[in-house]
Amino acid sequence: MIRSMTGWGDAERDCTAGRLRLEVKTVNHRYFNTSVRTPSGFDRFEKPIVDALRPHIARGHVNAALTLDRSTATVQHGPEVDLERARGYRAALERLRDELELPGEPDLGMLLRFPDIFQAPDVDRTAGVEVELVATLADEAGAACRAMREAEGARLSADLGERLDAIATRLDVVEERAPKRLVEHRDRLREAVRELADQVEVDEERLAREIAYLAERWDINEEIVRFRSHIELFREALAGDGSEPVGKRLSFLSQEMHREANTMGSKANDAELGQAAIAVKEELERIREQVENVE
Repeated sequence: MIRSMTGWGDAERDCTAGRLRLEVKTVNHRYFNTSVRTPSGFDRFEKPIVDALRPHIARGHVNAALTLDRSTATVQHGPEVDLERARGYRAALERLRDELELPGEPDLGMLLRFPDIFQAPDVDRTAGVEVELVATLADEAGAACRAMREAEGARLSADLGERLDAIATRLDVVEERAPKRLVEHRDRLREAVRELADQVEVDEERLAREIAYLAERWDINEEIVRFRSHIELFREALAGDGSEPVGKRLSFLSQEMHREANTMGSKANDAELGQAAIAVKEELERIREQVENVE
């Protein structure tokens, strides 16, 4: 079982401070990389969030956003009035009235023009939010994200399996065609020598040496054996229990298969084998693109 690095999950709970919600999004990345956003004053919760997410996400870029809706809070903290400052403003207004001999009395409307007489309460912004609650939310959101990554991984695995089947079919063609091309080349070479030598009998021993030399140069049996071995290792990784990430291993195997395909193409010296090698590399390119998103 493999997992995709693309996933999403969330969790939310009510507490005395309001409704707490954690949303997690993941995309592909070479390592476990996190970006955590929290409300102002909630910095101390970042590490518990990351620690709770790590068991669920082995690799990928993780965006976690913690939000708090205080509209549902059971305890509301209203603004406090600075009475000393308000009295000072009233006294100043009365003095201004007396000095300038103006009519009227200072009233509430005038005092409300001075917003600094109201102060935000000096309270802990995180009051009512426990570390254990935030860690639980992160664990639940991480589990939901992991489930989505596993579902996407199952689809990736099916696609990769089909690509491997297509490659294996092409390898069968290559394996069957490879010896035939030598026989055909031998016959063409014999006929060419016969024509050039004006129908003189061909020296079969020398021709055999020439064909043996070409057979050694064009031999792709080792490449096919290694290629099939890489395919089996790739399938084993796809069928693993998911206890550890296999994305990097799959990436390495796809690179090695591409290397073998290049070698087979360079040794092909045959139109049919060349076309098969190109088809194999096309499938490998699709595999490489998919593997980039495997955890």
